[in-house]
Amino acid sequence: MQPIKNHVLYVWRVFVKWFSFFIFGLGAVSLGLVILPAMRLFLREQTRFQKYGRIVLSCSFRVLSSVMAVLGVIVIKTDDRAAFRHIEGKILAANHPSLLDVVILISLIPNADCIVNAALLHNIVSAVITRLYIPNSLDHETLLSRCAESLAQGNCLIIFPEGTRTRRSGPIKVMKGAARVSVLTGRPVLPVLIGGNDKWGLGKKDPWWAYNHTERYRYELRVLPEIAPQRYAGLPVPAAVKRLNDDIKKTLFAPMGRELL
Repeated sequence: MQPIKNHVLYVWRVFVKWFSFFIFGLGAVSLGLVILPAMRLFLREQTRFQKYGRIVLSCSFRVLSSVMAVLGVIVIKTDDRAAFRHIEGKILAANHPSLLDVVILISLIPNADCIVNAALLHNIVSAVITRLYIPNSLDHETLLSRCAESLAQGNCLIIFPEGTRTRRSGPIKVMKGAARVSVLTGRPVLPVLIGGNDKWGLGKKDPWWAYNHTERYRYELRVLPEIAPQRYAGLPVPAAVKRLNDDIKKTLFAPMGRELL
């Protein structure tokens, strides 16, 4: 980590980062207690509610991302921003360097679905928002069925194969969730590399007061060649899942130069 060159600017960036999180909290309260419940009154059918609720949440995250960009917190660059809006029926597998990854991806993808932590259901605000997505507390068969149904509806299913934010050091453990869903549903995996600079202050176990020491957070999103499960046709399911997961590792994580588990 480079030393802090401008301490005044550093303090300002830490302040605007947390001001952005305050805006995020206000938005979550508004969505969870007012906007989404009001939508639920008019959209009784669950599929329609989820579809339009996700669009509203995507727009909200897009506004938040724009505010953070204006405040000088983040810079987002993609090869083709419009292409993200047209991802349908695919499993988007991305690395997970920071707290903001899911916010940025959902802001770019209006039909994004994802698997969320069921513990959030105990929070009245988060509970309403998480009803738009798939809770991880479901049993294996139900979870897979929900994923398959969502993909069949044309949604983009976001999965972080690591299952948590990437650690700064040590081996990276890549779980088989994305590969398993792909093999069992027949839907392709679309790897997306979230690059840029160091996300110090947003990574796993980083101190809350920290920020990149020299510049704004840069997010550079690159869509990599998709991996079709059909290339493993004829293999037993466990073998196909392992092969596909190995290809995800090679495509998405091997370039990081870290040991893979």
